[in-house]
Amino acid sequence: MIEPNVAGGLIGGSMIGLASVLMLLMLGRITGISGILTGIITWNRNDGLPWRAAFIGGLVLGAVLYRLFVGPLPIEMQAEGPMLVAAGLLVGIGTRLGSGCTSGHGVCGIARRSPRSLTATITFMAVAVITVFVTRHLLS
Repeated sequence: MIEPNVAGGLIGGSMIGLASVLMLLMLGRITGISGILTGIITWNRNDGLPWRAAFIGGLVLGAVLYRLFVGPLPIEMQAEGPMLVAAGLLVGIGTRLGSGCTSGHGVCGIARRSPRSLTATITFMAVAVITVFVTRHLLS
């Protein structure tokens, strides 16, 4: 029997993969969350505002449904609100500098064998490892 946390990750990962494939087949678009959200924020009517809103709404609705039917995730936040806001802004800046996020580069780009996406994903992961090391071992 698979543990609930493992099953949740397996199901969630499968849904991300399926959504990415469907987005490419049905709309000819890469599933990059930062690009989808940017399209909503900049409100470009000629670039598919309804599907972008539906996609982001589905992400939010999925989290709400999970919370209602399964319960809260067993995650303990180790940072306060201001630190989380700063981290979110830095991630947003990084996605603009890297011309995409982990969903666009890591899931879709690597699947398409894009050298640029492979480089971006390696960079994301290396920076994540360094950040965790610095915050847990040097700053604490």
